[in-house]
Amino acid sequence: MTGGLIVICGPTATGKSAVAMAVAERLGSLILSADSRQVYRGFDIGTAKPSLVDQAQVPHFLIDICDPTETLTVAEYQQQAQAQITQAHAQGQIPLLVGGTGLYIRAIVEGLKIPQVSPQLELRSQLQAQGQPQIYQWLQQIDPPSAAKIHAHDQVRTLRALEVYYTTGIPLSSQQSSEPPTYPILQIGLDFADPQEQRQAIQQRTVAMIEQDWLREVQTLITTYGADLPLLNTLGYREIKAYLHEKLSLEQAQAQTITRTCQFAKRQRTWFKMSPHLRWFQATTSHLPDLIDQIWDYIQTQAWVKTDKLQEIITKT
Repeated sequence: MTGGLIVICGPTATGKSAVAMAVAERLGSLILSADSRQVYRGFDIGTAKPSLVDQAQVPHFLIDICDPTETLTVAEYQQQAQAQITQAHAQGQIPLLVGGTGLYIRAIVEGLKIPQVSPQLELRSQLQAQGQPQIYQWLQQIDPPSAAKIHAHDQVRTLRALEVYYTTGIPLSSQQSSEPPTYPILQIGLDFADPQEQRQAIQQRTVAMIEQDWLREVQTLITTYGADLPLLNTLGYREIKAYLHEKLSLEQAQAQTITRTCQFAKRQRTWFKMSPHLRWFQATTSHLPDLIDQIWDYIQTQAWVKTDKLQEIITKT
């Protein structure tokens, strides 16, 4: 069998994980996470990391692969993901790449050639001290093509582009090229037709996270790594940390998390809509089995998606 890859992506809270679980079970395959925070140990509830039950049911990879004090670069993620894909192919499996981190997915499906520049913590600290407006302006001056692809408020990617430039002397945009994989790739996108339905899904998930003891998770991280841990300033964790430090009420922290998650979903949508190869399906909170069947029917139309597990299922049906 020719190896291939199935991508399931889209904005947050669209049901990607549930769909991927169902598809992976039917294919007898595995899931590779494409989430830039699920790679870190201890960041579980707030990143909607697969539960231990789900991980026991379907093998998951690229989660919990580094400590929160470490920085996993896109190049390192790409290297590990490609190794997992190669191993899956050797075992006759079609892996699923699942998540909402667009750059991770693009690194795999386009085979991006990423500069091997390790994190320069002292340089980053010096740049951060200048403030995002200033460093983004510098990026516009030294690497206009990269600046054009990076949002003016995206400090993480701004810092990375400057880091590459000041370390190598060559703009990031001049070092980026691509070599797409030779194996077939099927890309599936999930999104809500109604933004209000997405907001409702985000609200329900945020409430559920708090009920699952998210507050304790954040307090444990603060106790273990300190309140200044950069990852504690990411979406959701920042707001819960503010509540624990009595800067926000729980209601305010929850409301801000929902609003900012909706804003994040909008940015994700903009990113994924630029991909011409995605086949979009309408996300749903009430008819998930129907959605899974629609996606499964679509997958079966691909001639290269042939495994013993799939043939067994098709024969029985």
